[in-house]
Amino acid sequence: MWIVLGLIAIAATGLNLFLYFSGKDHKLAMVLGLSFTALTMCAEYSLVSQWVKAEDWSALKDVVPTMERALWVLVIVSILLNTAPMLIGRKKQKHGKNIDKEGL
Repeated sequence: MWIVLGLIAIAATGLNLFLYFSGKDHKLAMVLGLSFTALTMCAEYSLVSQWVKAEDWSALKDVVPTMERALWVLVIVSILLNTAPMLIGRKKQKHGKNIDKEGL
């Protein structure tokens, strides 16, 4: 399940960036990208919880240390990619207002 949610999060993030650079409203895609990232994390946590309940310690020892680092990196990248258009838009907006004031 976490793979499907992760793929949807990647697709929504790609759509977010595409819509932003196309000059279209991208906010819904941004929310979807971040939401599916959160759902991916919840699904991964559920999987780990199942392994604990089953006392599958070998699976935990194998997967958890590697997945911990990967999930940290992927969540940070998702946050940066999904919020980048909003931050870039704010920066452009500030520069645009300054230019207008200077022109008067």
